[in-house]
Amino acid sequence: MSELSRERKKNEGKELYSYQLKDLDRIFNCMEEESDDFNLLYQLPTGGGKTVIFSEIVRRYIAAKNKKVIILTHRIELSSQTSKMLNSFDVPNMVINSKVKTLEGNENYMCYVAMVETLNNRLQDKQMNFNDVGLVIIDEAHYNSFRKLFSYFKNTFILGVTATPLSSNVKLPMKDNYKRLIMGESISSLIGKGFLSKANVHTYDVGLKTLQVGINGDYTVKSSEILYTNHSMQQKLLMAYEEKAKDSKTLIFNNGINTSHYVYETFKEAGYDVMHLDNTHTAKERKQILRWFKKTPDAILTSVSILTTGFDEPSVGTIILNRATRSLTLYFQMIGRGSRVLPNKKKFQVIDLGNNVARFGLWDGPMDWNDIFIYPEFYLENLVSDEDIEREFVYEMPPELREQFSKSDEIDFDIKAEYEKVFAQGKKSKIALERSIEQHAKIVFENTEDVFDARILARELKDEISYRIRLYSYCIMKNTQNYKDWLEEDYMRKLRLKLSQMYASVTIVE
Repeated sequence: MSELSRERKKNEGKELYSYQLKDLDRIFNCMEEESDDFNLLYQLPTGGGKTVIFSEIVRRYIAAKNKKVIILTHRIELSSQTSKMLNSFDVPNMVINSKVKTLEGNENYMCYVAMVETLNNRLQDKQMNFNDVGLVIIDEAHYNSFRKLFSYFKNTFILGVTATPLSSNVKLPMKDNYKRLIMGESISSLIGKGFLSKANVHTYDVGLKTLQVGINGDYTVKSSEILYTNHSMQQKLLMAYEEKAKDSKTLIFNNGINTSHYVYETFKEAGYDVMHLDNTHTAKERKQILRWFKKTPDAILTSVSILTTGFDEPSVGTIILNRATRSLTLYFQMIGRGSRVLPNKKKFQVIDLGNNVARFGLWDGPMDWNDIFIYPEFYLENLVSDEDIEREFVYEMPPELREQFSKSDEIDFDIKAEYEKVFAQGKKSKIALERSIEQHAKIVFENTEDVFDARILARELKDEISYRIRLYSYCIMKNTQNYKDWLEEDYMRKLRLKLSQMYASVTIVE
């Protein structure tokens, strides 16, 4: 039996992996070295077993200190999962949910699992009183809702646990509430040791200029829905799935319920086994949908952020980011849903349709979490802008489209090089665009039989035309969206006119 197999067998018996034991010792050492009111933050990637680690912490802490422990979560599903994990570690515990009004008759529990809002309400109304609490553990500590409870546990050791030590609100940095960060094993290390699957990442360039950033610092649902519900984006999504992920169990993340419904209809019409899930579904409906997803080998589930935490389905083979986000935490959470390993699963696919990889880097790339924890503003201010990302786009004609131009010798055209040539000759910059139109007209003419076919084929060049217009606008340093939209419309009009003239001249000659 290999070392990894022995480690897995141990873990099934609730013995921790070696890297988890190492982190456990570091956390307890900090508890011994620091005061009882110290706030410590612990980082470990999604899939690394944070719940397993803090369950063992609770077990050991109660045995050693004989003091009570409270574990805080922000979702009911996480409360239930945490309670079950604690039970498997032989830690009796009580879940404080909306049905629990007081602790009457349950004061002797040494461990409580509580929803943050529920506990806050009970404490404010003085319906609950916790005596002799020595340790508070906060799961998904990057959420800001937990801060309101800190004042109730001023003389308590607080352990925050997160995969991404970056606050969900840049104005409320985590360093203001936690004095020290302990970093666990990196994603690349966990992949190398066989604890996480490796992500094969496929990126598709998407123009995001129409997206707007809301008060929470991320792209608004409204602007995202306008972009991601349009026909071309839906077709790009379907094409990406068929190119890279067909017949694999697929989880699609969207920014907006309306977008997810569109995705559902697109895949349904294409004949795929697909379902939609969002937070308006009842608990029963959600359970049924997730049961279907688990049992169906090539299932496609389109959702709206509801499955970013508290969801674990190792058989997921593909993650599609059908959205853009400026949230580093959300980026890692979404991709992490596909990272669980199985005996026959060492890799999974990631399809990025929001330029997220260009913005944040590869999911398993190096991350200096300590720098991000200490200097969050610097990190966020230095994220690559959408404009800079788009400047690096390189259009590649899809193979099936390129085949439609098989009769042409020269399909490619470098608009930037053409502009530089025109500029060097002292001519007007628009001559570069006119030459681009002539080249497009030439290859369309060479591969069609009549003007009607030509117009249809010309429409297939929309993405390449957009790309050429974008490069041209960068060259002339006139880059507003309205101007580029006008240039595209003018380009298409002139291309259609040129094709009509070419076919008219053929008719006259005949």
